[in-house]
Amino acid sequence: MSETQQMIEYIVREVVRRPNVQIDENTSLVSSGLVDSLALVDIVIKLEEITHKRIPAGKVQAKDFETVQLMFSAAARVGKACS
Repeated sequence: MSETQQMIEYIVREVVRRPNVQIDENTSLVSSGLVDSLALVDIVIKLEEITHKRIPAGKVQAKDFETVQLMFSAAARVGKACS
């Protein structure tokens, strides 16, 4: 399973928790209300787990987590390899 698919499944199963919600890598998550600011903490932790990178909190904003695609772009941009 791809990293993107892992994140999508996590968000649907653990964050959104609404039956029949379908999202893809370009679905607006924050502005649509599917994900709130409190859930972003859990999403960052999962992103770090999937990418094996540490995401410094001061280097990202909520807009970096608007879509799954943007999450992975942010991780690539600011993430530091875990040792």
